[in-house]
Amino acid sequence: MRQPIFIGVCGGSGSGKTTIVNRINSEVPEKSISIMEHDAYYKDQSHLTYEQRCKTNYDHPFAFDTDLFVEHIKELKKGSTIQKPIYDYGIHNRTKETIISEPKEIIIVEGLLIFYEERIRELLDIKIFVDTDADIRILRRIVRDMNERKRSLDSVINQYMSTVRPAHEQFIEPSKKYADIIVTEGGNNLVAVDLMVTKIKSLLEHAYRA
Repeated sequence: MRQPIFIGVCGGSGSGKTTIVNRINSEVPEKSISIMEHDAYYKDQSHLTYEQRCKTNYDHPFAFDTDLFVEHIKELKKGSTIQKPIYDYGIHNRTKETIISEPKEIIIVEGLLIFYEERIRELLDIKIFVDTDADIRILRRIVRDMNERKRSLDSVINQYMSTVRPAHEQFIEPSKKYADIIVTEGGNNLVAVDLMVTKIKSLLEHAYRA
């Protein structure tokens, strides 16, 4: 197999990154694509109590084990298998289990801060930034966190105002300048998503012929 093609998908919380990644994933043969989520690489916090873990700023670069993330991308680039961490939002910590992730022709690298980190940027072949208005992002985040993570409305809003919004303005929004492609309105922009899927399929066809 040729060296994998790494496609970065970056954007603010609630921007529609996951929708785009899932759409790409559904259109490409499973044997040809895998996903690397930066969120899976939050630092291990076993040394902290649950109450202390709740106070961590999960939107700051310091919250991520980016050293391990970069190491794993490099291993996949070389054709090696990795043991990808599993993060449990219910306990705000990694689990003891891992997922075996093998190198594929296409590897999607997804996360809030992947364009902010130069070490990650330089490993990506294509960089896509999902640019969605703040009012839509906060509404999506409220729905997701209340339904999927069983959080209260007050806690979601407080976290957004205290950490999510400041981090977006400080780290995420400025990193948009590094993108090769900017997709507005996230997964709702079906034309842009379809164009990306077509491009990825073209890359795969070229890889198969090589």
